[in-house]
Amino acid sequence: MPFLRDLEVAADHAEIAESRFRQEAAQRIAALEAERAFAFRRLNVMRTVTEAVAGAPGEDEAVAAALDAVREKLGWAADSEPHVEVLAHFAPVPQAIHRSLAAPDDPPEPSPQDALVEFERWYADERRGPFWTLFEQRMPETPLVDF
Repeated sequence: MPFLRDLEVAADHAEIAESRFRQEAAQRIAALEAERAFAFRRLNVMRTVTEAVAGAPGEDEAVAAALDAVREKLGWAADSEPHVEVLAHFAPVPQAIHRSLAAPDDPPEPSPQDALVEFERWYADERRGPFWTLFEQRMPETPLVDF
């Protein structure tokens, strides 16, 4: 019957539309979740870096303290060539923070925000992904033991 075929086609189209919407919604939720996670990682790391910079007497000490704080946050106990490269490109961030704290009425160039954006851009280009994924905490599966 054409009438039932039309209803069946309409039902199939509705099912497809719902499925597509659910897929798009899941992708959007995942993107927003990653954006939120990165924003909080950025905040927490930069808070730690700023505290390290603020406690140092000079710019060189501030940068060294900040890089040590980043190493610790990342769990980098030993320097490797990639670690050294990442930290070298990150160094302008604590430099800018130190300069902005040392002369609050004379904002540095680049600003801490601009230095961080530039670092993130460099990292994404070089490593093909966001810097903030390094801070993901993967928990190894532990077997349940039943006594």
